Amino acid sequence: MLSEVLLVSAPGKVILHGEHAVVHGKVALAVALNLRTFLRLQPHSNGRVGLNLPNIGVRRAWDVASLQLLDTSFLGHGDSAALTAKHVEKLKEVAGFPKDCVDPEHLAMLAFLYLYLSICQSQRWTEENLELINKWAFQGERVIHGNPSGVDNAVSTWGGALRYQQGKISSLKRPPVLKILLINTKVPRSTKVLVANVRSRLLKFPEIVAPLLTSIDAISLECERVLGEMAVAPTPEHYLTLEELIDMNQHHLNALGVGHASLDQLCQVTTAHGLHSKLTGAGGGGCGITLLRPDVERPEVEATKRALSGCGFDCWETSVGAPGVSVHTAASLDASVRQGLDSL
Repeated sequence: MLSEVLLVSAPGKVILHGEHAVVHGKVALAVALNLRTFLRLQPHSNGRVGLNLPNIGVRRAWDVASLQLLDTSFLGHGDSAALTAKHVEKLKEVAGFPKDCVDPEHLAMLAFLYLYLSICQSQRWTEENLELINKWAFQGERVIHGNPSGVDNAVSTWGGALRYQQGKISSLKRPPVLKILLINTKVPRSTKVLVANVRSRLLKFPEIVAPLLTSIDAISLECERVLGEMAVAPTPEHYLTLEELIDMNQHHLNALGVGHASLDQLCQVTTAHGLHSKLTGAGGGGCGITLLRPDVERPEVEATKRALSGCGFDCWETSVGAPGVSVHTAASLDASVRQGLDSL
C-alpha cells in the first residue's frame, strides 16, 4: 500500500531523422523531449481508485472492490508481453465501454485500467526496474495504437536518444542536449494514411522513391555520427552540419508527399530568422522542430516564437536528450510545475 504521495515523470519524444524511411527498414533517430508528463499517485481511504487526466478532460473513479470482482484471468499473470487485440476487446467488455470506442478519452481510461488491473495482480513490480516499466508502457501503447513500434515508450523510459531499425532499439551514448523549438501546427493528420501514401508512391515510382529512402537513411547515420562527436566536444561546425541535415531531410520528406502548407509556412518563418526546421513524425501537418544554435541571441528566439504564434501555431522552447523516467520530490520541482500539479 502506498503510504505517501509518489510523483514520477517521463519525457515526451520527437524524431530527429528517419520518418517514414524507418517503415521500410531504414534507421530512425528518436530523442527524449524535455517536456514531461507527470504522474502523481496519492493514497486515499475511500475505497476508490481515481484517474484525473486534465489535458484531455478525463476524470473518473472506480470502486476498488468492484474491480477486484472482475474476471481478469484473460490478462494472464503479470506477463507484460501477452496483450492481444482479443484482450483489448475483452477489457472493453469488462470495463463497460462500447466495442467501437476509439476516442482518446476512452482509450486513455482503457490503458489505465489494463495497467492497473495487470500490475496490481503482478508480484514482479519494482519501481527501479526500467525494463519492466518499458514493457508495461509498451502495452499501454498497444491499447491505444494497436501495433506501435516501441520507440515512444523506450525513449520515455530511458531518455536520451535512441537508434531504431527493423525492430531493434539501441541507445546513443551520452547524446548532447540540443535546444529546440517544438511547434504544433494544429493541423490534424492520419499517420496510417500518410504511411500508406508513401508506400503507394514507392510502388508507383520505385526508382525515384527508393533512393530518397536510402538518402534519408544516410542522413540519420550522419546525424548519429555528428551527435557522437558532439558528446565529446561540440563545435560550431557541428551545429551547421545538423542544420544542413535538417534542411535536406525536410526536402526529402516533401518529395515523399508528407509535407503540408502549414509546415512550409513554419519553415519559411524560421528561415527568415536564420533558423532551420523540419517536420517531426508523420507529417501532413502535426508538429515540427527548429534547432536553436547556442549562438542564437535571445531577442531572435523570442521574435521567432512570436512570429510562429502569429501564424496560429503553438510553440514551446525546450530541449532534447532529456533524462528518462524520474522520481521527484516537491523540492526538486520548479514553481510553475508545482503550481500545475497542485491544481489537479
